Amino acid sequence: MLRSTKGFTLIELLIVVVIIGILAAIAIPKFANTREKAYVSSMKSDLRNLMTSEEIYYSDNNNFTYTSNETTLGFVESSGVSVAISNVSSTGWSAVATHSGTAKTCGVYWGGSPAQAPATQPGVVACT
Repeated sequence: MLRSTKGFTLIELLIVVVIIGILAAIAIPKFANTREKAYVSSMKSDLRNLMTSEEIYYSDNNNFTYTSNETTLGFVESSGVSVAISNVSSTGWSAVATHSGTAKTCGVYWGGSPAQAPATQPGVVACT
């Protein structure tokens, strides 16, 4: 009586599952790092957009003042990003951005406002 040799043996299937597990263990940390970079890019983008909005507001008000009111600026944060504007005066402002998906923060300041960590140069967005 002849046996049918169709299909895979249990050993072959287990080897395939182990190989897939090893590949997943290598790939998952790479994707987590990519997600972190996306969160930081989102924070940087929001701070750059805030800088543009502040300059437009300053220009529209005859070079007199800045504001911390996001609605007045027409500024909308990205999903998951929180931007805190502080030290607003007629000579400058500062802001910090955080994201709910990461512990990193980004900061920027402009004009006579004190530096907002991690920013060290006016008008340059920096992140931890």
